[in-house]
Amino acid sequence: MDGTTLWQRYQEWLYYHQELSLFVDVSRMQFDSNLINSLQPKFDKAFAQMADLEAGSIANPDENRMVGHYWLRDPDLAPKDHPEIKQRIVATLEAIEDFTAKIHSGAIHPPNAPKFTDVLSIGIGGSALGPMFVAEALAPDLPPLAIHFIDNTDPAGIDRIIHRLQYRLSTTLVLVISKSGGTPDTRNGMIEVQHAFAQAQLNFPQHAVAITGIDSKLDKQARSEGWLTTFPMEDWVGGRTSEMSAVGLLPAALQGIAIRELLAGAKLMDTATRQPDIKTNPAALMAMSWYYAGNGRGEKDMVVLPYKDSLLLFSRYLQQLIMESLGKEKDLDGNTVYQGIAVYGNKGSTDQHAFVQQLREGVPNFFATFIEVLEDRTGPSPEVETGVTTGDYLCGFLLGTRQALYENGRDSITVTIPQVNPRTVGALIALYERVVGLYAELININAYHQPGVEAGKKAAASILELQNRLIKVLQAEAAPLSLEALATKAGAEAQVETVYQILRHLAANRRSVFLQGNWGKPATVLASFKADS
Repeated sequence: MDGTTLWQRYQEWLYYHQELSLFVDVSRMQFDSNLINSLQPKFDKAFAQMADLEAGSIANPDENRMVGHYWLRDPDLAPKDHPEIKQRIVATLEAIEDFTAKIHSGAIHPPNAPKFTDVLSIGIGGSALGPMFVAEALAPDLPPLAIHFIDNTDPAGIDRIIHRLQYRLSTTLVLVISKSGGTPDTRNGMIEVQHAFAQAQLNFPQHAVAITGIDSKLDKQARSEGWLTTFPMEDWVGGRTSEMSAVGLLPAALQGIAIRELLAGAKLMDTATRQPDIKTNPAALMAMSWYYAGNGRGEKDMVVLPYKDSLLLFSRYLQQLIMESLGKEKDLDGNTVYQGIAVYGNKGSTDQHAFVQQLREGVPNFFATFIEVLEDRTGPSPEVETGVTTGDYLCGFLLGTRQALYENGRDSITVTIPQVNPRTVGALIALYERVVGLYAELININAYHQPGVEAGKKAAASILELQNRLIKVLQAEAAPLSLEALATKAGAEAQVETVYQILRHLAANRRSVFLQGNWGKPATVLASFKADS
């Protein structure tokens, strides 16, 4: 395609949201009008399904619940036959603002200091990825409270965070985020932090806030122990779409981020992405492009390249939103389809020196999404060459890489925002939430359940149960056992490899399990239990 034709195509397919100053350019996705025509019936159905979703239809039959993250930024859209939903949305937002104001002013403070200095957020998945992305993108350089995250059940990672807070633990506010209150990773982090507070002779409840389901195990614990307060996680908000709920808004507000602007940007984008027309709906344009890129089968990966340091975590945030939503074995009719789109990314122009070489000349198994930010910085920039600034270089790398990929037949989408601020970040989150919803309808899957995640949790639980059985067998044995003999006695004859891996972990961490023999040749290993090891 020559330059003139490409310019015409650019003008034909460029979307611009005037109030947000946001652009979506899909002109370098090489679809044609035949694809648009063939997808039109699917889009008509998808637009109708999204309207039903927002009206309160049951979208997650596994749990018989609605999906209402759109109501969080426009409570008037909440189902009229459930007036309590709108009331809770409004009341929760006001409670977040009231609590934050009292924390910032010192009206609520730790027992032995005038103000809290730090906030430690404990959560996993959607309870961490959204807040982490927003913190990286929007937190001021000198926030009212500096934020830290425990988002894994990694002991060394937890130690690192607690050690960083060692001298400020007494002025640290702790957020524990779990809808059920029973998520093992979050529970483990909470117990570790409680232990750290106890060692420092600090009263954990006087520092603690729960964000959880109403009447959940965590909610009951927080109330019975006298935690500072609790905020609700609604049943109709999934973890990966929870950034506009208390999950994301409370930590953002505590850092001094304008959460009303975050909501306003999302609301503006929601309105734009409700348009039942492909060419005037930015989410529909992107969903169509995703469909084209992977033939509706996810045959190509999505590489997300934000050209701004503050958006570094955007690709990680999108990874969960897209892959957990779209990665499904079965479609809505029960057919085995193995759907999904793999997402990875880094940031520009770091990628000029990393994996762009493969993107241009390697396996063409991807399409790219460039995230462009027009404003370089808030103030003037010095010149690094005559007439050239660092921001000019960044722009040049983006446009040059985009062109280099196009010249080699590599498709790309470009999303452009004027600057990184709460309104544009809210709009980006809402845009991708809607793209995921529309694309899921195009390929006939349920974007709002996650049976694979639940299967993983059950598998992990079975491993821990096997570990307990192994220890009991070893405790009852006077002589060391071979791995096969131990597996047989524990009722795990078909899991000898897993038995070895469990024991190796326990032995490496001095957990009273002793392994005698060559660890590199498991058949020679004998296992025993030694309480004093």
